[in-house]
Amino acid sequence: MARGETSTAEMESVRMPRIVIIGGGIAGVAAARTLGKCRADVVLIDRRNHHVFQPLLYQVAAAILSPAEIAAPIRQLAAKQKNLSVMMAEVIGINRMARTIDVVRPGFGARKVPFDYLIVAAGVGASYFGHDEFAPYAPSLKTISDAETIRAKVLDAYERAEETDDPNERARLMRFVLVGGGPTGVELAASLAQMAAVTLRRNFREIDPAKSSFLLVEAGPRILPTFAESLSKKAAKRLEQIGVEVLTGAKVEHVDDKGVMVAGKRIESATVLWTAGVAPSPLVKMLGVKTDRGGRAIVGPSLNVADDAGVFVVGDAASVIQNGRPVPGVAQPAIQEGRYVGRLIAAAINGERALRPFSYFDKGTMAVVGKNFAILERGSIRLSGFFVYLIWAMIHVMVLPQLQNRLRVQTQWLWSYFTGQRSSRLIPEIRADVKTAPAAASLQTIAPPPQRLTA
Repeated sequence: MARGETSTAEMESVRMPRIVIIGGGIAGVAAARTLGKCRADVVLIDRRNHHVFQPLLYQVAAAILSPAEIAAPIRQLAAKQKNLSVMMAEVIGINRMARTIDVVRPGFGARKVPFDYLIVAAGVGASYFGHDEFAPYAPSLKTISDAETIRAKVLDAYERAEETDDPNERARLMRFVLVGGGPTGVELAASLAQMAAVTLRRNFREIDPAKSSFLLVEAGPRILPTFAESLSKKAAKRLEQIGVEVLTGAKVEHVDDKGVMVAGKRIESATVLWTAGVAPSPLVKMLGVKTDRGGRAIVGPSLNVADDAGVFVVGDAASVIQNGRPVPGVAQPAIQEGRYVGRLIAAAINGERALRPFSYFDKGTMAVVGKNFAILERGSIRLSGFFVYLIWAMIHVMVLPQLQNRLRVQTQWLWSYFTGQRSSRLIPEIRADVKTAPAAASLQTIAPPPQRLTA
């Protein structure tokens, strides 16, 4: 062997750094894509096999879009990115000292996944503010499964209303209560009201869906509290115009299968939907780091946890403070945070200069309030109306995960816009005989991937 050459054994002993990303949501996918050319093994772990574009999740619940139109298989990323592997499993433990993650998948047992760098992008779930007993009666909207549950619950209410001869029961079935006046609650309420007034109006013989009542309940003094008050008032006025009653300054005290108790008043309703409050993933507690009041991990200027330069938290699970104010937990910050951490880790692995601290660039916040109306706020710029609605539609089509998603959504939106029809009005059958295989009790260790040669 000539002098200066490296033996095969020596070359094989060099292992690529391993970057583990927990969560295949917007932030996690953004980080994975940014690491596409990094000299490292990237492992993306998620308990689901798909990535969901959450800003349009309410449209699945309102039967405008089907799940496949706003979701894409996570493994599609691996087909295009050679340094990426995908693992469908649930994380049950994180050991920062040992640099390992415990994961489990039903039927396969628990395993350990080693890492050199860790990105936690697990997002958030619904928060019932200490009243988890409400959950069986008031589904939230965080996943595809949630959206399908809501869609089925709403459509089934109309089916039962058509069959009953009891006027009181019919009124209860056609009364819908949404708890939470944030963007999700506003967008879902508006879309459901317009579905009742337009899409379903000739579908029944015994009932008139246009006579449905929709109530949006907000505990705060106004809806859309993250927007300027002027935009909040315009959104409230628009909701009233399309048949949604807005009730502010009222807390929900109880929820059951017959309705809700709001500010001491009983409201009979067969369909209560929960769009209020979020709770960070339990994975944040597994990290053993400081959290804010909402349970989000407090991260440093580079989005890493305290005293650990190799562990990062991004997206909704992170508490990021900029200019003395928290960065909002919406899609744009999550994308920017994921990309930033991806570039930061790549720079460290490649021996390049460290990046400046993370800085969120506010591109503006939007919310759509039914057909032909949306609001936009960016700094001192505050706009509303049809033109903003067009901007909202174009932006959301462009940022969908795949080309096929963009084409499908665009086609469906045009069809729905001009005809008023919604093609995803399905009530799925539930099979009682399908059971989940129990998880094995053994604990295995996932060995590092085949060793590769460094450049």
